[in-house]
Order: sequence, then C-alpha cells, then structure tokens
Amino acid sequence: MSKSLKRVRTALEQAGLIADIQEVGQARTAQEAAESVGCHLDQIAKSIIFRAETTQEAVLFLTAGGNRVDAAKATVLAQEPLGKADAALIRAQTGFAIGGVAPLGHLNPIRAWIDPRLLEFDRVWGAAGTPRHVFPIDPAVLPQLAGAIVADFTEVS
Repeated sequence: MSKSLKRVRTALEQAGLIADIQEVGQARTAQEAAESVGCHLDQIAKSIIFRAETTQEAVLFLTAGGNRVDAAKATVLAQEPLGKADAALIRAQTGFAIGGVAPLGHLNPIRAWIDPRLLEFDRVWGAAGTPRHVFPIDPAVLPQLAGAIVADFTEVS
C-alpha cells in the first residue's frame, strides 16, 4: 500500500469513518471515476489545486465532477491572484501526485473551499491518494474533514 493511500486511510479512520477505499481500473478524471463506481458525474469530488501567487502556497477547490472552477470567483475567495500549480508544488504541499489528490490526508495544511453541489448528494467519491483508488463519503462531513469552506466558485453553465 502506498504512503499516499495509507494517509487517506488513516485520516478517514481518525475521523471515526470506515475507510472503504476501492481500487478501480482508472480514476484519473472525474468521468473515469464516475464510470468506475457507477455514480453521477457530480458525485465525484474533484480536487482542483491552484498556486496562490502572493503566498506561493497551494489552495484547494473541491468541485463536483461536472463543474468547473471560475477563476475570478476563486481569486476573490483566496484573496490573492491564482495561477497554475505545478506537480512539484502539489506534491510538496499535499503529498499527492496529480490525478490522485485526495480531499483529506494532506502532508501540510491547505486553504480549501467546497462546491455546494457536492452537498446535494447522500454520498460522494473522492480520490484516495492514487489515480486508481477512490472512497465514498457522506458529503455532510467532508467540509470539516477537508477543512473546507462551502462557497460558490464554479462557472455558470
């Protein structure tokens, strides 16, 4: 078991949850994850990471699988300009590789926001530290576990 996967399992268990981590063929994208577990695309909690330009730290936006982050709204929430986070920054702050960034179990604290769309479901799925592992979770507990603030930061379609 990878260190990343162990961190997610530990974070879930420390929160008093059953760590029902499932290995799937491929879950690098929200669509792949949804198809793998047989859920609605919006039940996938995508971990979108940006680089905060002033502090040079990673910031996290947990978004419903079918939604996209609106850069202007996200910038207002972060209270600083946002740029593209590279793989090195993501790995250094979260401990995860791109494609497997979990909403919890990060190596270092991270400022985070969560899409209210995720809260409309009984269960959502998050990456479990690898591109091949996911876990189900009650979205009502996800903001607290992820240290995320519920906010509107998605594009209007």
